[in-house]
Amino acid sequence: MRICLGGAFTKDTGQRGLVRNATRVIALEGCFLNCASRMMRGVLSGLEPEIIIADRLYEFDRRLFGIDEMSRAEIEGHAQSVATKIVDRLR
Repeated sequence: MRICLGGAFTKDTGQRGLVRNATRVIALEGCFLNCASRMMRGVLSGLEPEIIIADRLYEFDRRLFGIDEMSRAEIEGHAQSVATKIVDRLR
């Protein structure tokens, strides 16, 4: 199940409850800063998600910062590559 990070982080409602009660939590992080999992650990003590850092799953110019610095085709290609690798890893 996918959750809304904003909902889970800002209020103790159903979104946070899903994370709290899950037998397995996988955090898909966009980069090494791990913002989502760090924020969730701040509100759920003992949370130890499996962290997958998406931008380590493909090669790109690491000097780029903004999403608009890549073409749409490059972004979609990287997204497909990441999705395939994540599915393979979770099987």
